[in-house]
Amino acid sequence: MKGKCSRAKALKSFLAQFLKNNGALLGLLTLAFFIVLAAVPGMLVGPLQTAASATGDFLAAPSREHLLGTDDVGRDVLNLIVHGSRISLTIALVSTIISLFVGTTIGLTAGYFGRWVDVWLMRLTDFFFVIPSFVLALVITPVVLQQMGRGGTILGFRPSLMVIIIVIGLTSWAFVARIVRSQTLSLRERQFVERAKVVGTSNLKIMVSHLLPNLVPQIAANGAIVVAGAIYTETALSFLGLGDPLQPSWGTLLSLAQRAGAASSGAWWYLGAPGLCVLIVSLAFVMIGNALDDTFNPRRRAIP
Repeated sequence: MKGKCSRAKALKSFLAQFLKNNGALLGLLTLAFFIVLAAVPGMLVGPLQTAASATGDFLAAPSREHLLGTDDVGRDVLNLIVHGSRISLTIALVSTIISLFVGTTIGLTAGYFGRWVDVWLMRLTDFFFVIPSFVLALVITPVVLQQMGRGGTILGFRPSLMVIIIVIGLTSWAFVARIVRSQTLSLRERQFVERAKVVGTSNLKIMVSHLLPNLVPQIAANGAIVVAGAIYTETALSFLGLGDPLQPSWGTLLSLAQRAGAASSGAWWYLGAPGLCVLIVSLAFVMIGNALDDTFNPRRRAIP
C-alpha cells in the first residue's frame, strides 16, 4: 500500500512540475489537436476525396467552401490535410516505437555486459550514427519496395508505407542506443544491481526489472525528439516520391504539389498547408521532449 501511495505521489509531483513548463503545455495542446484530426478524419471532413469525387476547381484559392483551397484535380486541401495527419502521425509514432525498442535493447545490452559485447555493438551503433538515417532510408526504401511491390495491404498499410515505417525505425536508433548505454554504465555499478546479482537474479531480469525502469525518463525525453526526426524523414522520403498517393501523408501532398507546379503557379496554400503541419507537429514534439528533459533532470531546472 505504501508503495502505491509513493508512486502516486511521485507521479503527481512529476505532472505538476512538467505542466509548469509553458513549452510542455503548448506542445501537448498542439499534439492533442492533431491527434483528434488523425483519430476521426471522416467525421470532421468526410471521406478522403479522390479525383473522381473532387468538388472544386483546379488550384482554387481558399474560400468559404474550401478553407484551404483545392489541389490540381479539384480536391479540397483541408480534406487531404486532415486525412494525411493520420498517415503521417502513425508512420512517425510506429517507426519511433521500433527505433526506441532497437536502441534501448542494444544500448542496455552493451552497457550492462561491457567488454567485447560493448565493443561490437558500439561499432555497429557508430555506423548508423555516422551515416544520417535519411540517407540510409533513401537507399534502402526503393530496393525493398522493388522486391515487395506496392499491391495489397499489410496491417492496414500499403507496402510502400509499411516499408517506410520499418526503414525509419531500423535506421534511427543509434542516438537512443548511445544515451541508454551511457546511463546503463553508471547504473550497473549501483548497489541494487550488486545485491540482485548476489541473490542469483538472472542478467535478463536485472536488465528488465532493475535497470530499464531507471532508464525510462531518458528514453521518454529522447523519444519525443526521435518522433520529430521521424516526421521529417517520412516527409522527405514521401516528397521524393516514395510515399503512396492512395494513402497520402503530408509529405506525399508536398510531392504532389511540387509536381503540379504549385510554387510557380502561385498556389501557396497547396504547398504551405502540409509544410506548416509538418513544422508545427515537429516543434510540438521537440517542446515536449525538452520539457521532459527539464523535469527529469534537476540540474537543467537549476540553469536560469
